[in-house]
Amino acid sequence: MEISIIILGVVLVALLCVFFYYVPFFLWISARVSGVRISLLQLVLMRIRKVPASVIVRALIEAHKAGLTGVTRDDLEAHYLAGGDVEKVVHALVSAAKANIDLGFKMATAIDLAGRDVFQAVQMSVNPKVIDTPPVTAVAKDGIQLIAKARVTVRANIRQLVGGAGEDTVLARVGEGIVSSIGSSESHKQVLENPDSISKLVLRKGLDSGTAFEILSIDIADIDIGKNIGAALQIDQAQADKNIAQAKAEERRAMAIALEQEMKAKAQEARAKVIEDEAELPKAMAAAFASGNLGIMDYYRMKNVQADTIMRETIAGPADEK
Repeated sequence: MEISIIILGVVLVALLCVFFYYVPFFLWISARVSGVRISLLQLVLMRIRKVPASVIVRALIEAHKAGLTGVTRDDLEAHYLAGGDVEKVVHALVSAAKANIDLGFKMATAIDLAGRDVFQAVQMSVNPKVIDTPPVTAVAKDGIQLIAKARVTVRANIRQLVGGAGEDTVLARVGEGIVSSIGSSESHKQVLENPDSISKLVLRKGLDSGTAFEILSIDIADIDIGKNIGAALQIDQAQADKNIAQAKAEERRAMAIALEQEMKAKAQEARAKVIEDEAELPKAMAAAFASGNLGIMDYYRMKNVQADTIMRETIAGPADEK
């Protein structure tokens, strides 16, 4: 008998657990007490559709207490089944309503399904965010390199969150504007004296167009002086010109050496011709003696001239070496 009572108690407890799992009675009471009209049948159907009834009911209660209209159970279920975050959407709608931001349910769910944090976006609309840019390097017209850091204050643009560019695009555009502003300056001293000129130029370009943010201000946090790029370029150019001049001088020297070698070769050929002609001289002199065209006195005079020439060459030789 006692065993039967225990078994009956266990079965009864199991049935009650199954009943309260599929029929969230206490959740229904909580919704009714909070003023949310929802039937037990709808809660049971949520269990069957594997939709967390507690999440939907809490979202409905929050929306009802905040005075939101147009937020229905079917819409919340559909958003959950589509992979959205129901709680963040409702939190964002409540925050937007309190801050007088025009944000509808469809827009909020679209932003959430697009992969953006809609609640954080609403918070950023109320409390702007400050983004620090990485160091941006630019060169002024006088050749001095400047390294600038900026702080960009942005506010979320609710209407552009779907399809709008993110923070990386804003930072890239701000960096481009800083480079353009510094590059158009005649001297780096002008930039150091008036860093706000960079901010004014960048803001005038409308860099937040097509992005999910609205740029409120751009403040130059720090500017450091880098390398003298102009001087480095001039040194490199001078070195390149020097190398070119050396190459041309080497080319001219090589041509001069080749010309000198050619002249030496021609001189050697001339000497060989002279030696060859001198070898014919005794024969010519013998023929002249035989024919009577050359006398003995003429011969001695020629010898004297030759001896005098050899003597002069011998005397002049050491002087040339000096």
